[in-house]
Amino acid sequence: MVKIPFPTKKVTRATAKQMLARLEEMYPQAQTALEFRDPYELLVAVALSAQCTDARVNLTTPALFARYPDAKALANAKLDDVERIIKSCGFYRAKARNIVAAAQALVERHGGEVPSERVALEALPGVGRKTASVVLAVAFGEAAFAVDTHVFRVAHRLGLTLGKTPLDVERDVTALLPREKWRHAHHWLILHGRQICKAPMPLCGICPVADVCPTAPLVLKKKRAGR
Repeated sequence: MVKIPFPTKKVTRATAKQMLARLEEMYPQAQTALEFRDPYELLVAVALSAQCTDARVNLTTPALFARYPDAKALANAKLDDVERIIKSCGFYRAKARNIVAAAQALVERHGGEVPSERVALEALPGVGRKTASVVLAVAFGEAAFAVDTHVFRVAHRLGLTLGKTPLDVERDVTALLPREKWRHAHHWLILHGRQICKAPMPLCGICPVADVCPTAPLVLKKKRAGR
């Protein structure tokens, strides 16, 4: 498998902002692909999406939510029944334990409602910073920026960050944007990663930022070497 190395230097702040502006223009309606009706459904869907495609999650959650329509119902669920419903999402035993435990915590601590504060969200079983950020940004419209595998890869390839951890990446990218755009920028980078800046080989020939991207020359060099 061909592996494109990440750039070893960040682009200038001006170039970084230029690239983000182009991505914003290219993906103006960017939003989560997960289907949900309320914060509870979003929280569960995001938990199920770990190491799983959004499309697969969307095929799974209708049956889950029909049987367990709210946190109180899920808190009283039998693990083996939840496991059976979500089995196709992968890591289903751990995910079942986490979402049932999270539902129980929602009932015990928050009256069955999903809290809109990061500290409270991250205190729920199985909820880390990324999941909390998605819920804050998507369900509550808060200034939050979630870093998943697509965001991590694309941010590095564009030279927006040299961060070793998701939190490092989050800090570098959000420092380039006004707070009101943080919750949208996450989706720009995800869509770009799914449609163009793919793993392992990006489609630089159709990329709107290829002319200023530090990875594009590396891709061209790899392709020439492979001829």
